[in-house]
Amino acid sequence: MSLMGQTFLDAIMAAKKAAPRRAGGAAPAVRRRRDFPAAVRGRPRLKVIAEMKMMSPSKGLLRAEYAPAAIAASYERAGAAALSVLTEPKFFGGAMEHLALARSRCGLPVLRKDFMIDLSDLDESADADAVLLIVGILSAQRLGEMLAHASDLGLACIVEVHDEGELDRALEAGASIIGINNRDLRSFEVDLGTTRRLRPRIPDDRIVVSESGLSDPEQLRALIDIGVDAALIGEAFMRSPDPGERLRELLLSLA
Repeated sequence: MSLMGQTFLDAIMAAKKAAPRRAGGAAPAVRRRRDFPAAVRGRPRLKVIAEMKMMSPSKGLLRAEYAPAAIAASYERAGAAALSVLTEPKFFGGAMEHLALARSRCGLPVLRKDFMIDLSDLDESADADAVLLIVGILSAQRLGEMLAHASDLGLACIVEVHDEGELDRALEAGASIIGINNRDLRSFEVDLGTTRRLRPRIPDDRIVVSESGLSDPEQLRALIDIGVDAALIGEAFMRSPDPGERLRELLLSLA
């Protein structure tokens, strides 16, 4: 899919690069983080990372009444292992304030999901316990720098891949949590076979997260069968009148 000749990813990255950057300076002090890796490590019991976002580039508005604090609390009550909060404003309706609100209302580890391209993006993630690093938008050198700086700040990283080449780069960089995105960020088409194809190439000592296009018990049972630790699910919950209840129903169906 495209926007006047641009892919969605092109448009998102153009907006990201045009946004004001944080001024340079000393790195912020390391804060106390919640243990994201421990929370999402599954096998054989699949964990669910419940996502919060107001809209998406391909589907438009997902939730008109978006209350991050209330949604976070409902996800925790329903049994989420961790939260994912979109902070990208133009295409996903996100904000850094949503991250702070979500974390303040629950005890779950919180992932900041955004298009992180600069070390200052990590410095700004004080209210996160983990961040998303997308291999497809980072050079090998920058990926290594981002992983090292995140470690210095006490931030866990989901390193997101979509194909074999990106997976090789993630493993070479030493990523301990691999996110397999079933959605192609350029076409926004979803292929659940992506996780099935890439999972066997990942060493068993890494945490594996499947992302995008997941909504029903059969899909999640298939992930359990191939040794996936966690599923990141957002759209199915955001479209529900009660996101927490929808999560609860999904988890009960796997019991």
